[in-house]
Amino acid sequence: MSQNPHARPEPHVSDVNVLVVEEFRANGGRVGGMFEGGDLLLLTTVGARSGREHTAPLGYARVGDRLLVVASAGGSDRDPAWYHNLIAHPMVRVELGTEEFGAVAVPMEGEERDRLFTEIVERIPGYGDYQKGTDRMIPVVSLERHYVWGEVTNLADKLVEVHTWLRSQLSHVRSEAEAYLADRGTGTGRPTPLGLSLQLRQHCLAFCESLSFHHDGEEFMFPHMTERNPDLADVVERLKAEHRTVNRLRGELEGLLADLSTADPERFRADLARMTEEMEAHLDYEEAELFPTLAAIPFPPVAPA
Repeated sequence: MSQNPHARPEPHVSDVNVLVVEEFRANGGRVGGMFEGGDLLLLTTVGARSGREHTAPLGYARVGDRLLVVASAGGSDRDPAWYHNLIAHPMVRVELGTEEFGAVAVPMEGEERDRLFTEIVERIPGYGDYQKGTDRMIPVVSLERHYVWGEVTNLADKLVEVHTWLRSQLSHVRSEAEAYLADRGTGTGRPTPLGLSLQLRQHCLAFCESLSFHHDGEEFMFPHMTERNPDLADVVERLKAEHRTVNRLRGELEGLLADLSTADPERFRADLARMTEEMEAHLDYEEAELFPTLAAIPFPPVAPA
């Protein structure tokens, strides 16, 4: 029997945080003890090595329209585990009050990181004390909320929501690659420990991971769809073939960005434009062919009576 690839075990919570997480969820984000009166959220990340989800309570700050968390680790000389996780897997889940949403975790860089950290320290001086106690530059991470398209009542709406978000991430990759090339050309770019703009890297990983997850879900759904709608068999076969092509393009995109620091700008732009065109064409075809069928399927699914 096929298993749904979206089904996952419950996230791991460390023993020291179990009661805090339970209290947070039971009281709409309000907790007592050492966190009482503070701004607290729950961040769920995917383990960099284990692939298992982990949930941790973290303090947060808002600066302008940014939702920020600080990887202080209590002033340790090592980054916390959740930071290593989001570097490997930038797609995270956030619980804020009674609200839950997906986000892309993007560490801030250069002058922007310094400015945001200064503003946070003005409100929460303890972070400044942590920074003074370590030679490690404490990361500031922006949690960029997923695009919210609107009310979703059927699978066609859900498909548009997912595709809209995928297109937004691909647009981020293109614009940030251009900015990186411009900085590289003028010599004003400040190198990062990972050797590449973290914003570009995180949005690229987010796009690639989301696309893979989306296609895995579709591959699970296709047999059920064709069983109920035999006339879609040819469409589904073409989409499965396009998935293989898109997976190849995804690998090419990751390779292209890995060589961005030395890539020829014009060739890079041409290759990225070609990949974008093919990916957009795939999304357009999928929407055009599957909409009539998916529009008749409620989302979220209706439980049987």
